[in-house]
Amino acid sequence: MGRFSIRLKITIWFTVALVVIVLFAYLMIFVVSRQILIKTIQDSLVETVENNVDEIEYFSGMDEIRTDADIDYLIDYRKGYLEIDDDFLSKVNEVYTGLYDEKSRLIYGENPIAAKVADLEFVDSEIQKVMKDGTGYYIFDRKLTAEGLNGLWLRGVVSEEQGERQSFGIMRIALVLLPVLVVIASAGGYFIAGRTLNPIQKIAGTARKIGEENDLKCRINLGKGNDELHQLADIFNEMFERLESTFEKEQQFTSDVSHELRTPMAVISAQCEYTLEKERSVGEYEDALRVIRRQARKMTKLIDHMLDFARLEMKSGKYAEETVDMEELVASICSDMKLIREKEIMLDYETEQAVFYGNRELLSRILVNLVSNAYRYGKENGHIFVKLKKEETELVLSVTDDGIGIAEEEQEKIFRRFYQTDVSRGGEGSGLGLAMVYEIVKFYRGKIQVKSEAGSGSVFQVKLPL
Repeated sequence: MGRFSIRLKITIWFTVALVVIVLFAYLMIFVVSRQILIKTIQDSLVETVENNVDEIEYFSGMDEIRTDADIDYLIDYRKGYLEIDDDFLSKVNEVYTGLYDEKSRLIYGENPIAAKVADLEFVDSEIQKVMKDGTGYYIFDRKLTAEGLNGLWLRGVVSEEQGERQSFGIMRIALVLLPVLVVIASAGGYFIAGRTLNPIQKIAGTARKIGEENDLKCRINLGKGNDELHQLADIFNEMFERLESTFEKEQQFTSDVSHELRTPMAVISAQCEYTLEKERSVGEYEDALRVIRRQARKMTKLIDHMLDFARLEMKSGKYAEETVDMEELVASICSDMKLIREKEIMLDYETEQAVFYGNRELLSRILVNLVSNAYRYGKENGHIFVKLKKEETELVLSVTDDGIGIAEEEQEKIFRRFYQTDVSRGGEGSGLGLAMVYEIVKFYRGKIQVKSEAGSGSVFQVKLPL
């Protein structure tokens, strides 16, 4: 069975199930129809005999018989006459009816097994069964009780073969129709299975195309639908989108690394070549080593930031989490960073009692990066204000400065990796600080907003769900 397609396997299983059902149906038809037909012919036997009971009358003399009446059939009986109405049916639907006297002699009607049942005792209103030449016959006797009919019996006889012939007729029809239905149903099942499995072929074809062409932009298009296969296609499409996004981020990461490391590497290489061109003084060698050390530190810092950034972005890092006292954390960081006094900028802060379950290092980096950014773009003798407050469902942290501000067209770009405004080019920033903040906030399913105008300072606000 392993070499067969799923479509064929389903059709075979479906066909086998139908064959079993058909065989069971044959058996049920044979058993049930036989029982029903036997009951039917017995009821027909009783009904025929009962109807004939009313068709017999006794007259003690001819003077009692109206001459203008329709006289059907007269039989001498005792000292009078038996009138048999022409509605008396000696044979109807293979049911035979005979009229017997008190000595069990047939005086009117028919009985195909009269010799076999000659010694069979009459039993009023009960069905008896006798066998003759392997064939069963049902007998129904009815005692006549009307005036002058004492001692007379009606005996009805019907053969089981009547029901068997009807039963065999039904079986013959079933033998023709049911196999035809099996063939039609199997063909329909094969067609439906093909239509049902067609989406799987599309899914496989798309996956194969992606594998052969390395094109992660391919998507599975099954049209509208909400069944299991459409849901599976949607899951695959979401997976392809994530793979495409991851691949693009890897490419961007590689491009960014090569771009950002090119400058310090070029400086180190140029410094080495310049220093080795000729013999230098001790002071010149020291200056060269300082340049190399400075560029190496810059590269190390950049690489560390990029690795942390990549780990956050891919959510591959496992960060130990704990209940963090945010009031204490913000106060501690602000107390340390206010000592920087870069450009004679003053830092103040205001906090409320609040706790947050998360990684202390990541939460610290949010505030450190925002405050560092405020120092970097602040103005001489400016101010930075940090505020922590707790709302009903959120923790709100804001950093406000009165620095150079951010132009409106650049506000959507500042959270990109390595993006720096024109006025900051040539500075010590790596362009990863705000991007790192954005990824940490995203990691905790929070939001970050910026409000700023060029020359009027900026307000960065972070909201983390509690």
